Amino acid sequence: MSRRTPKLPSWLPLDPYILALIGTVVLAAILPASGTAADVAGGASTGAVAFLFFLYGARLSTAEALDGLRHWRLHLTVLICTFVAFPLLGLVGRGLVPYVLTPQLYSGFLFLCLIPSTIQSSIAFTSIARGNVPAAICAGSFSSIAGIFLTPLLAAGLLGNSGGGFSADALLKIAVQLLLPFVAGQLLRRWIGGFIARHKKVLGYVDRGSILLVVYTAFSEGMVAGIWHQLTPARLGALLGAEVLLLALMLALTWYGAKRLGFDREDRITIQFAGSKKSLASGLPMASVLFGAQASLAVLPLMLFHQMQLMVCAVIAKRRSRDAQEESPASGAVSREAAAVG
Repeated sequence: MSRRTPKLPSWLPLDPYILALIGTVVLAAILPASGTAADVAGGASTGAVAFLFFLYGARLSTAEALDGLRHWRLHLTVLICTFVAFPLLGLVGRGLVPYVLTPQLYSGFLFLCLIPSTIQSSIAFTSIARGNVPAAICAGSFSSIAGIFLTPLLAAGLLGNSGGGFSADALLKIAVQLLLPFVAGQLLRRWIGGFIARHKKVLGYVDRGSILLVVYTAFSEGMVAGIWHQLTPARLGALLGAEVLLLALMLALTWYGAKRLGFDREDRITIQFAGSKKSLASGLPMASVLFGAQASLAVLPLMLFHQMQLMVCAVIAKRRSRDAQEESPASGAVSREAAAVG
């Protein structure tokens, strides 16, 4: 399962992609799509989301996923953190409404807690921290697959009508726009997998461009609907505070919880990074399908959390790496002493 892992800069003051997202939001605020332009943008966004999940399916190696099943305890732990612990903390956050968060911001905060984990950045941070990289690859893949099914179901059960009206039609939209393209990508992977691997960089730009289109469409709808008057600086600061607390709790739970469960250091690193993070790439398209005109406020908590988790996890990964380097010489000295005694 050797794979070249992505590298992250030594310091992440601001992810360049977040700058692009911010620029897209500003563009939607200045020049929102309306009328016929909104219809065209909406149609293009729907097609982009479907193509995005087709690529997800075509990239996922079924053989790697099956091979990773032997480490089922780790993957089950990550899934429980992602789809049980996070949603429970999100429900606790209901107490912040209406004094701290507006109902709309809370819907976005809770939705953030329901989406799957990341793949690329989890692998990168695990690699930097000298954790179990193959397990991180599988854990992120399993979480993404599970999220296609679990996120809409959890949203329907926990968000109810506050999420834009979850119904059989909404779930059918999920199946048509997300699940079917994903399955189609998996079925065609045998024939197109090589092409996708050879053009990974170009298709990466297609991925990000598709998400930017989704963001532009969602925020344009929000501007036209006039929902941004609900977001004051005080509310934004309160949202940031709630997300700081959420991330801190999940980082502590994944690290110390994994220790109590008997996982070794490398596996604990994987569980911490895969179990405490949320996927912007999966969450934004899902929000556009599930929330409709309310998607702009729904994705704001996710965008803020995404940047926050990158900055915090970059610091933690470097610290874990230094800890591993300090432990290695000591371990080597003990081994040499044991050999001399023998």
